[in-house]
Order: sequence, then structure tokens, then C-alpha cells
Amino acid sequence: MKTYQEVERDDAMDEFAHEAFFVQVRREEFRAEVLEKLGRLEAKMDMLAGGTQPGRMKMAEDRIRALEQNDIRRGVMDRIVSATIAFVVSAAIALHDHLGFR
Repeated sequence: MKTYQEVERDDAMDEFAHEAFFVQVRREEFRAEVLEKLGRLEAKMDMLAGGTQPGRMKMAEDRIRALEQNDIRRGVMDRIVSATIAFVVSAAIALHDHLGFR
């Protein structure tokens, strides 16, 4: 038959074993959760930056670069058209007597 101290020691060991099991299970759950989140993060990074194929960021950068080039080209064309119109108007004003304009 067990003494009172032996029974208390067994109860304490059972609590410790239960706690250790609980901590071990929580650690495994935590590890699985962290690995799952890390996998999702890696997939999102691959989607944004692109792995072997160009990702969204690369495609967005290419579109922005094309828009900037078109904007510069359009700005130059606007200036040329404005300068041509200004030249024609100035020439018409300066030569209105010779061209027969009133």
C-alpha cells in the first residue's frame, strides 16, 4: 500500500506529464501554424515579385515605364503643335498686309 507522500508524488507527476503533453501539443500546433503562414507568405512574395516568370510588380513597372514614355512623347508632340500654331498665328499677324487679311 502507498503512503500519503507517495500518492502526492504520483499526483504531482501526473500533473507534470499532462502539462508537458499539453505544452508539446501546443508547440506542435504553433509550429504547424507558423509553417503554414510562412508558406502563404512565400506564395504571395512569388506572386508579387515573380519566381521564374515576371510577377505583378514587374508587369506593373513595365506598364508604368510605357505610360511615362507615352506621356513624354505626348508632351513633346503637344509642344511642337503649340509652337507650330504660335508660329503660324505670328506669321499671319506679321504678314497680314501682304497676305490680304484684314
